[in-house]
Amino acid sequence: MTSKANHKQEKEQFIKLFEKDRIDRFEDRLMILEVFLQTERHATAQELAALVRQEGRDFPDDFVRETIELMCHYGFAQANRFNNGQIRYEHRHLGQHHDHLICTKCGKIIEFEDQSIERLQVQIAAMYGFHILQHKMELYGICRGCLDQRAPVLSLDMARAGERLKIVAFAGGTQSKLRLMSMGLRVGDQIEVITNILQGQVVIALDFSRLVLGQGLARKIHVSPITVDTEPSAG
Repeated sequence: MTSKANHKQEKEQFIKLFEKDRIDRFEDRLMILEVFLQTERHATAQELAALVRQEGRDFPDDFVRETIELMCHYGFAQANRFNNGQIRYEHRHLGQHHDHLICTKCGKIIEFEDQSIERLQVQIAAMYGFHILQHKMELYGICRGCLDQRAPVLSLDMARAGERLKIVAFAGGTQSKLRLMSMGLRVGDQIEVITNILQGQVVIALDFSRLVLGQGLARKIHVSPITVDTEPSAG
């Protein structure tokens, strides 16, 4: 079904359900639905209210939020809280499902569909005698645009949680280098960032050990990201 036909069907069902249940301020809520259907963004209620204002209607944010929550209740929208951030709403078209790639640097959200993944999930559930009712997949990482802008070597304090990195050098004087080496860190080690709180601690994993570093010490460790080669092999 084309997007235009899909949106027409959504509006028809919206009108039918909201009129049947006598939802108040029906015309105002229908206008919010129309704006929502026109955007392909994963928008917060506040962002949706701003889009509505661009169309010449100034509704309070609370009214827009109440309307989008009603739309979730009736199955026209779906709420997501990516990376434990703000609640963002997206279209929910019946019979369609997609998953998400979320960039932890710029916040970009990419939708994708893969039927082989969907089938595999059903197969795995069946192996355990489990009946799936609903599911979602969110993959967190760094998008191509952010990777292209990134320096090949960075200080550890600039790394993101979840990243796998290779230590390429230690900066600073002899004392700081000896301190890092006394913690078991060596050039060439591969580490994983568990937590990185700006102006706070950096927690990393080295083999089966967890190490806690201050931002100043983490800044003295130069690392190179370890990326997975996703290009198809030749031959």
